[in-house]
Amino acid sequence: MKQTVMIIGGGIGGLALAHGLRRAGIPVAVYERSQTRTEWLQGYRIHINPHGSRALHECLEPAAWQAFLDTVSTGDGGFGFTTERFVNLLHISHEDLAVSPDPAEQHYGVSRISLRQVLLSGLDDVLHLGKTFTRYDTTPDGRVTAYFEDGSSATGDLLVGADGANSRVRRQLLPHADRIDTGVTAVAGKHRLTESALARLPQQLTRDANLVIPAGRGNLFTAVWRHDRATVAPDANLPEGFLLDNTADYTFWAYADASAQFPSDVDGYDGEALTRLILDRTPDWSAELRDLIGGSDPATVNVVRIRSATPVDPWPTGPVTLLGDAIHNMTPMAGIGANTALRDADLLRRQLIAVESGLLSQAAAVAEYERQMRDYGFAAVKQSLRNARQAASANRFGRTMFRTVLWTMSAVPPLKRRFARSFGS
Repeated sequence: MKQTVMIIGGGIGGLALAHGLRRAGIPVAVYERSQTRTEWLQGYRIHINPHGSRALHECLEPAAWQAFLDTVSTGDGGFGFTTERFVNLLHISHEDLAVSPDPAEQHYGVSRISLRQVLLSGLDDVLHLGKTFTRYDTTPDGRVTAYFEDGSSATGDLLVGADGANSRVRRQLLPHADRIDTGVTAVAGKHRLTESALARLPQQLTRDANLVIPAGRGNLFTAVWRHDRATVAPDANLPEGFLLDNTADYTFWAYADASAQFPSDVDGYDGEALTRLILDRTPDWSAELRDLIGGSDPATVNVVRIRSATPVDPWPTGPVTLLGDAIHNMTPMAGIGANTALRDADLLRRQLIAVESGLLSQAAAVAEYERQMRDYGFAAVKQSLRNARQAASANRFGRTMFRTVLWTMSAVPPLKRRFARSFGS
């Protein structure tokens, strides 16, 4: 008898796993609390690195993989490190980042909305909407039953908690697993790339991603979404507004600093107030960067309190496991959260295929998945947390040293190439 897999949560990692298992002929069902396919959509661009690209390529059917490629942002941008005066410290070109001509080994920018729409396609027979998970029980024969708020239940051989940072599955399986407030707050927004903006803003802000490292406090990250390719059409039920528009070109920006540097009531600020707040904090920054911030649509400007998981020791393997943010939720400061979830999906897919082939027991397969996932997952958490704390650091000496290192790499091509090869991994 084939194993049956239940996935709690229809986010990026859970949906990728569902595609991979379905492609392998393993019975799978996804239980998502949203009532419609368009709830919870986040309207910002995300970075897919080669880890994520490989995972998507392996999990998706060829047509779905092509749909992803048709959706990604174009523009062949690179990544720049600059000062607050918009002086380049180091620039990594698109060619520097292209480690292989294989599309499955590339870096991509993608709308989170479009990626989720691609992943939702083709899963109508396994996706169950309006299913809010409450708890699970293991059965005497080693299987697991999931219960939902509507009074229904489902039983399978393996339950995968892919229900995000506030995972109810994790809360039951690992009640001691903590998430911490990192003490860092970010304000993010979108600047629409109209013809006027393209003429006014420097190309580096309309083509490349950038990390602005000021001599003083905070930092600013920027990234570009260009939909030159066949963008997935928005769902007719999608709320209107630029925040959730995946068809308009824009530059995304996020300013981060220690939470103590923001007003205590900043969570209640609207977009206009948040924009003024960041402009007030950056009076000596270049006119280009201030124009990027000040010209944003206020409806897209939001404040985010940055949280992070803490490492978890190995736990006894059973018929319940975790994936993505449900176990190794991390700050956005390394740009690898979605990629790590996709890596989880591909690894678990391969382990469960080994079970179907008779090479491993389910317990052995899941134990090995959990071992590897903890290693690379919490390494990513550590990296992103370090980046977040550096963004919030007031250590001018440390910032000066980092800027000097970037200058040095820019001047020494072998160092620059080595850095580019490891970038975003």
